[in-house]
Amino acid sequence: MTDSSASSTSVTSATSAASREAPEGAALRRAAGLSRTCFPGGALPLIASPVERGDVDDVVDVSPLAAEIRACAEEELSRHGAVLFRGFPVRSLADFHAFVRLVTPELLDYTFGSTPRSHVQDRIYTSTEYPAHQHIPLHNEQSYTLDWPLKIWFHCAQAAPEGGSTPLADSREVFRRIPARLRERFAAKRVMYVRNYGNGLDLPWQQVFGTSDRAEVERFCRAAGIEYVWKPDGELRTRQVCQAVATHPSTGEHVWFNQAHLFHVSNLEPAAREALLSIFAEEDLPRNALYGDGSPIESAALDEIREVYRQLAVEFPWQEGDVLLADNMLVAHGRAPFRGPRKVLVAMAEPYRAKAS
Repeated sequence: MTDSSASSTSVTSATSAASREAPEGAALRRAAGLSRTCFPGGALPLIASPVERGDVDDVVDVSPLAAEIRACAEEELSRHGAVLFRGFPVRSLADFHAFVRLVTPELLDYTFGSTPRSHVQDRIYTSTEYPAHQHIPLHNEQSYTLDWPLKIWFHCAQAAPEGGSTPLADSREVFRRIPARLRERFAAKRVMYVRNYGNGLDLPWQQVFGTSDRAEVERFCRAAGIEYVWKPDGELRTRQVCQAVATHPSTGEHVWFNQAHLFHVSNLEPAAREALLSIFAEEDLPRNALYGDGSPIESAALDEIREVYRQLAVEFPWQEGDVLLADNMLVAHGRAPFRGPRKVLVAMAEPYRAKAS
């Protein structure tokens, strides 16, 4: 078990959900031209806005508020898990990039990705490009590996006319709500992710690893602790055992931090699952999740976990120009189905690697 995993899953986080909550709609702070307000009904996300919106006409004019924006991120992110910056003049890709750099000057590449997305510019990407009718379950970005970003940014460039929210859930509370028997089982066994790339069913390995050079892929896998096999058809299979539970490096709080419920074959619609299993052996499925010892994860256990996420999901309607900053370990995110055009951009920052066991 890695140092980033909880050493004792029976220990709850030092900060309870109740201590993070504030009265509905309560204004927490108003200083230096920036107001901080709790989201109605709970602590997630905190809403930060310029007090006098008319005084901020473009991103250049945000500079007098830069120190307050940074302070808000530093002071509130560990408490609330996510801050929604609303009412700022973020109208373009360049605006979003400039705003992000106020807090996180260096951004990360989307390497070893698991979903289709496009690189827009300057390490800014589209959000996952799954069909609009599909629901994307709550998850922590890249929690299926041993390297992940600590911070993730979202920018609503175009709000869908119907649906399309980005649900959030407190990963500390997810950890607490999952039954102890499951927490302990997953923490002890961890999670093995099995991926079969390409063949028109999942991302090609060339896209995932950003190269068509097999030797480079092999070097990446060895460095990341990923087992790899080149199959007779030229495609690639990987296996990696990762944490199920992690400890936040700054707050010391335990969080539920894996994507077993996404990768597991039970996440597929029944018809799609049956069709794939009629064609492929289980080890050849595009992706799947097992316990770290290779034994199967019970579908019933994952259903319990999915229900906890469902209970804790918080949704807010996007407004064009919104910028959301989330602590990727403290908060899970997803996507609701939508109709009409929708454009949400993503950037990731502050790399973190699970400590060696």
